[in-house]
Formats: sequence, C-alpha cells, structure tokens
Amino acid sequence: MKILAITACTAGIAHTYIAKEKLENAAREMGDFIKVETQGSIGVENELKPEEIRDADIILIAADIRVNKDRFEGKAVVEIPISMIMKSPKGVISKIHQKLGK
Repeated sequence: MKILAITACTAGIAHTYIAKEKLENAAREMGDFIKVETQGSIGVENELKPEEIRDADIILIAADIRVNKDRFEGKAVVEIPISMIMKSPKGVISKIHQKLGK
C-alpha cells in the first residue's frame, strides 16, 4: 500500500518528528511504502508532491492542529490525533489495511 502522511503537533517540535519516525518504521515493517510530510515549528518539510498524492492509496493526517486538506480532494483521507501514532503506529496502519481491504 502507498501511504502519504502528515504529522503536526501543537508545538511543532518533538511529537511531529517522533510520529514521523514511528510511522516510517511501522509502515516499512508492514511492507508498505510511506512518505511523511512534517508541519513543524520550522515549517513544512518533505512536502507531498501532486503526483505522489495522485498515486497514493491513502492520506493519513496525524495532527493536533488544523491541516489544509484542499490538495487531497477525491482521495481517501484518515484524520487522527497525533497521540494515536505515538501509542500504536502499527495499530493505525493495520486499521487502514482493514478498511481498504489491502
């Protein structure tokens, strides 16, 4: 499965980047491709490109702040609090697999 994700916490420091790492590790262990955009205190890093969005199976937004979703129109989007990734990144990805039947 091709997952694109955004992580963003209220402070934009620790949890944003820890969640990115947890998602990347969990997705790789589960055999999925993942790219994670961070929206932290230093701005957007690893920005998702339009062609990547077009080809993605799912967009996962793990954030405690508002994230603009306009660029994801027509795509399956899952929005969760960042704490869910901090607690169980594999659990979140497993649920996505179940919902998408992949």
